[in-house]
This record gives sequence, structure tokens and C-alpha cells, in this order.
Amino acid sequence: GIFTPTEAAAAAVTWVLILGLIYRSLSVKSLGRVLTKTTSTTGSIMLIVTAAGLFGWIIAREQGPQAVTEALLQFTDSPIVFLLLVNVVLLVTGMLLEPVAGLLIMVPVLLPAAAEFGIHPLHLGIVMILNLVLGLLTPPVGLVLYVLSSVTGSSVQTVTKGTVPFLIPLLITLLLITFIPAFSLWLPGLLVN
Repeated sequence: GIFTPTEAAAAAVTWVLILGLIYRSLSVKSLGRVLTKTTSTTGSIMLIVTAAGLFGWIIAREQGPQAVTEALLQFTDSPIVFLLLVNVVLLVTGMLLEPVAGLLIMVPVLLPAAAEFGIHPLHLGIVMILNLVLGLLTPPVGLVLYVLSSVTGSSVQTVTKGTVPFLIPLLITLLLITFIPAFSLWLPGLLVN
């Protein structure tokens, strides 16, 4: 804990810049080109994050999550079916929104509903995070896809095809964690006891 995560990122960038200049893998002449490319990449990613945040704000303003939760509670009284429906809703949310926006919108809505079904908050949190991670790897927003596309110079379609083999184990893990809460609660249980 010397740095916050943001400060650590800034320190790492500064350190890489210094090392690049010392080891001459980066010259003062090429610094402008590198900074321009970095700014372009960061700008395109920030546009996506901004659009996702705006979309999330609009959905929250229209009380979309509350309507979804009410529909889930009317649809079933089974915790397993509830978790399946939560997975579907969060996968779609993750496909359309940036994870922070998805969490800010869905946590206040799903947490009370999950409590009614007797679902541990930590279990719900891990299920939510894993769903939103899957959303980072799926179009149309898929922020990781755009970062990979920009870094590799490949098209988003090519990068998307390359991530498919990684989605399968993530989906299997999601299903295991969803239906076997001990996977997400065992280690924290050891730490608490």
C-alpha cells in the first residue's frame, strides 16, 4: 500500500518512460509519436466509457433496473432460477455497459432482491463481477476488445474471434460459482472463522 491503484498506474508509466529513455528503446524524437498514439488509443477508449456511462445514467433515470428486479421477483420464488435470471440480465448489462456503470446501476437493485432469496451478498457480488467481466469480452461495448484491437492493430472482429476460446471456461466457471456458492464463500469463510 504505498500507492492507490491510480497512483500506481501513473508511477508505472513514469518508470517505464524513464527506463525506455535510459535503455534507449525510446528516444526523445519518438516520444511525440508514442504520446500521440497513446492519446489516440486512450481517447477512443474514453469515448466508449463515456457513452456507456451516459447510457447507464439514462437507464437508471428511467428506473430500468427496478423494473427488471420487480419482474424477476414476480417470475420466480426459486433462488436458483433467480440466479439464472440474474446471470442473463447481467450478461446483457455487461454487453451494453462498462462494468462500473453496470455495478452502480444493478447492485442497489439486485442486492435487496437477492437478500429476499437468502443469497449471500458476497456470492452475489462475485457472480455480478464475473458476468461483467464476460461483458468486457463481448460486443457491442466489449471494452477489452477495443483495447486489444487498438494495441494489436487487428480488427475488432478478429480480436472477438480470438477471445471466444476464453469465453467458454469463463462461462463454465460462472455456472459453477452460481450453482455452488461454496466456491465463492469457502475461502472468505475460512478467513472469518
